[in-house]
Amino acid sequence: MNKSNKVKTSTKQCLITLTMVIVFFVICNVMVMNGIMGSLFEGLLIPMCYYIILAISLNLTVGILGELSLGHAGFMCVGAYSGAIFSILTKEVIKSDFERYVLALLIGGICAGLFGLIIGFSVLRLRGDYLAIVTLAFGEITYKLIQNCYLIKDKNGLHFSFSQPISPQKYDLDSKVEILKGAMPVSDVPKTATLITSVVLVLITVAVVYNLIDSRAGRAFKAVRDNSIAAESIGININKYKLIVFFVSAFFAGMAGTMFSHYQTLDSSKFNFNVSILILVFVVLGGLGSIRGSIIATIILYALPELLRDFYSYRMIAYAIILIAMMILTNNEKCVYMRERIVSKLYKKNKVSKDA
Repeated sequence: MNKSNKVKTSTKQCLITLTMVIVFFVICNVMVMNGIMGSLFEGLLIPMCYYIILAISLNLTVGILGELSLGHAGFMCVGAYSGAIFSILTKEVIKSDFERYVLALLIGGICAGLFGLIIGFSVLRLRGDYLAIVTLAFGEITYKLIQNCYLIKDKNGLHFSFSQPISPQKYDLDSKVEILKGAMPVSDVPKTATLITSVVLVLITVAVVYNLIDSRAGRAFKAVRDNSIAAESIGININKYKLIVFFVSAFFAGMAGTMFSHYQTLDSSKFNFNVSILILVFVVLGGLGSIRGSIIATIILYALPELLRDFYSYRMIAYAIILIAMMILTNNEKCVYMRERIVSKLYKKNKVSKDA
């Protein structure tokens, strides 16, 4: 009986979150169509979708598994370039924009997921600050490597070079298609990302992550987070569940990166450390382990700087202060004790007023 009630509660929470997302984007779309909201806000809706996916996927690692990752932008970068290269190469082969875009999303997600497994294998014995340093290094190395890659397609096939532009003698000038141009942006990616497909991907991400959290694997994730030694002592394969989280988290980050590359000009400089910190801020302010909180925090914090452009230059300073404050408030024993006392007092007052 308790188990069935728990299942019903978790399903209810998932349905509430899905409904909230649908209602929000429907209202926004209606307001844009009726001219209540300008073109500026309309341009924020698709980016808001892929940032929501990034926040949810990172929350799986940080909030549910309890491992601090500072390189989420690196997985986004891998997915963005993998999906972009696939779309450019298959532009003439796959005529349907929708089919090509769906395949690009899967390619981007799988490539990023494989990198997630590689990182997972290499840091299985690392925790806390050490894991954060490794993931931070991965994120920085990834976009720096991309800035030194050159890829050209012609009638003879693909030509790749690292750190040096490809010599014109090595490819056919009449049939060449420049895919990667070092630090230069990639502008030939078909812009096939739409609001409908973006919202659908958000809904899929929410549904998958909720079901994963409420599954047997999800309970193992939480056990590893709460006490890895105790979890291992009762037979939980810690390495296995860490790899699952790293793969799933990186997979959805890769899909978000593919959405990014199919919506705006692809520039490797947009996947730097600041982006990883921005996503982490969304997760922390929304609440570690709270999927719905991550969505709400992303919507508010992503839209707010755009609506308050006069203070845009102070955004990262404000985020840093808020992030430090939240870390202190949620981890300091005295702060936690004071918060619990305040909540209990408010609860008692509400109970007394209702009884009266």
